Amino acid sequence: MSETFEFTPENMETAKQIVAKYPEGREASAVLPLLDLGQRQNSGWASDAVMDAVASFLDMPRIRVVEVASFYTMISMKPVGKYLLQFCTTTPCWLRDSDAVLGAAKEYLGVGFGQTTEDGMFSMLEVECLGACVNAPIVQINDDMYEDLNAESMVAVLKALQAGETPPHGPQITRQKSAPEGGPNVLNDLTFSED
Repeated sequence: MSETFEFTPENMETAKQIVAKYPEGREASAVLPLLDLGQRQNSGWASDAVMDAVASFLDMPRIRVVEVASFYTMISMKPVGKYLLQFCTTTPCWLRDSDAVLGAAKEYLGVGFGQTTEDGMFSMLEVECLGACVNAPIVQINDDMYEDLNAESMVAVLKALQAGETPPHGPQITRQKSAPEGGPNVLNDLTFSED
C-alpha cells in the first residue's frame, strides 16, 4: 500500500493521553477515539493507512480496528466532503417531516446518500437516531446538531456554510434548547409560602 499516515506530534501526544485513560492491558479499548483522532487529521476519513497506524499504535490486529471502524457511522471509511451531513430518518424525525428536509438538501446539493458534491464541500449520509428526538427533524453536520429543521432552514444552513459562515447550531426555530415550542408551560405560577 502506497499511502502512509502518521499522527502529527501534537496528535501523538493526544493519542498517548487517550490511551493512558484505560487500564493496563485494556489499551485496545482506545480504538474508537484514536480512529476519530486519525480521521480528523486525515481530512475527515479513516483510510487504510489511518487504520494501520491505529492498529500499530495499539498493538492490536488490524481486523479488530476495521471491525470497529465499519460498525460506527461516526467513522468514515471513504473520503467525505468538508461538511459531512448526517440525516436522521428514523420515526421521530420522519413524523416531523425529515423527508422534506432531506429532499431540500438533495435538490439544493444535487447529491444523495453516500455521495459528495463535485466541489468536495458536502457529503450526505443516512444515520440512525441522533438522540435529540424532541427537536426533530435533525441533521448533524460534522460535530454540530441542527435541529427543528424544515426545507427552508436546511437550505439556509447549507448556503451559510457555502459562504464560509458558521450558522448557529441547535434549534432553527425560536425554541429554547429542548423546551416546548412557545416556551416552558409548567411550573410557571409557583408561589412559595412560609408555612
